[in-house]
This record gives sequence, C-alpha cells and structure tokens, in this order.
Amino acid sequence: MISHGVVIKKEWRKALGQGLFAAWPICLGYIAIGLAFGVIARKAGLRPLEIALMSLIVYAGSSQFVAAAMLGADAGFLSIVLTTFSINLRHFLMSSSLSPYLNTLSGGRLSLFAYGVTDESFAMNMNRFQAGGWGWRQALIVNHSTNLIWIFSTVVGGIGGQYIPEGAFGIDYALTAMFICLLVFQLRTMDHVLVALLSGGIAVVLFLVVPGSGYILMAAISAASAGLLLRQAKPLKNRARGSR
Repeated sequence: MISHGVVIKKEWRKALGQGLFAAWPICLGYIAIGLAFGVIARKAGLRPLEIALMSLIVYAGSSQFVAAAMLGADAGFLSIVLTTFSINLRHFLMSSSLSPYLNTLSGGRLSLFAYGVTDESFAMNMNRFQAGGWGWRQALIVNHSTNLIWIFSTVVGGIGGQYIPEGAFGIDYALTAMFICLLVFQLRTMDHVLVALLSGGIAVVLFLVVPGSGYILMAAISAASAGLLLRQAKPLKNRARGSR
C-alpha cells in the first residue's frame, strides 16, 4: 500500500517538472528585463543589497522600474508610494480571476501563491488552469521559479551596472521601451486607444503645471475614470437606440 507521503512526493516531482517547463520562457524574459532594471536602479543610486530587497519585497517589474526612475529624479516618498500602488492595483483583478482555481488552499499557501503573482505568471497559469490538468503546485512552481530568476537577474544587473557607462546600450531607454510595449499590447479596442491618448495628453499638461512626479498619478486616475465613464455610457446609448 502506497503511503500518503509517497503520493505527495510524486505529485510534487511531477509538478516541479511541469512548472519549470512552463516557466522557462518567462525566465528568459526576466533575465533581460531584470538585468536592465538592475543597471537602471544602480544608476539611480541603489546598492546591490537594496536592489535585492526591492526585488524580494516588491517583486513587481513595472513598479520597480517606476520607483527607480522616480528615486533617480528625487521624487517624494508619498508620490512614489501612491504611484507604485496605483500601478499594482491590477493585481487585485488578476488574483480575483485566479481565486476560483485556488479555493481549496489554506491561508498560508494562498499567501505564498499570491506573493508570486505577476502579469506573466498570471497569464501562464490562467491559460493552463483553463486548459485543465493544472494544479496549484504547478502554478506555485511557475510563480517562484520566475521569482528567483528575477531577483538573481536584478542583482547581477546592479553589480554590473557600475561598470557600464551612462547611456550605453540604450539601457536608459529600457523603461520607456518596456512601457510602450505594455501599452501597445493593451490597445485592443478604440476605447483603449482613446484612454491612452487622453492619459498622455493630461500627463503632458499636468507636467507643465504640477511640480514633482505627482502628475503621473493624476493623469492615470483621470484617464482611468474617463475610460470607466465611457464604458458605462455605451450600454445606455445602446438601450436608447433599441427603444426607438
């Protein structure tokens, strides 16, 4: 008779292989972006230990890029916190989408899983959950194997950053390029395009009149609110047309 412990070990071995196989494309991307972040963070004045702690505690690539850029620009503490918080609000939506597949987990395991949710791991795990044959163990392996690669890459970038001349290899453009890429992938409808253009326009105007980096948060909230109103107005317009 096979003991429960043996079964669990087999499940973990199977999950490890499946999780690592699914995670390797994400890891390749994290190596490139992590190295770039480490260099930028070092140029902003962070030491390798501080870079490692940020990657360990925050573990949110876009927020870390923004925080490093704002630190380099001597932005205020509150502005950095509010900006990174608003960027990370999307994790509430991602976690909510994953919750039906994780409702059997205990609080400790759920917290461990939630720590490792990123845009990439969310997309990978959601696709696998929907396809079937995917469990919380495999998803946990994806989350934390990519997490380790991210931390390692950012630290290596931070250590090597001191030897890279300012502006070399286009590294200073890495943050801008990454967000342009993220923006393009989110422009799925004309509404998204309008909100993006509105956000950019508001940011430019506020940049001219608002000191510091608070204009970023103000533009994001204003454009997001306008997008919500636009989405809510469409059903009302369709109903009005249908009643004619």
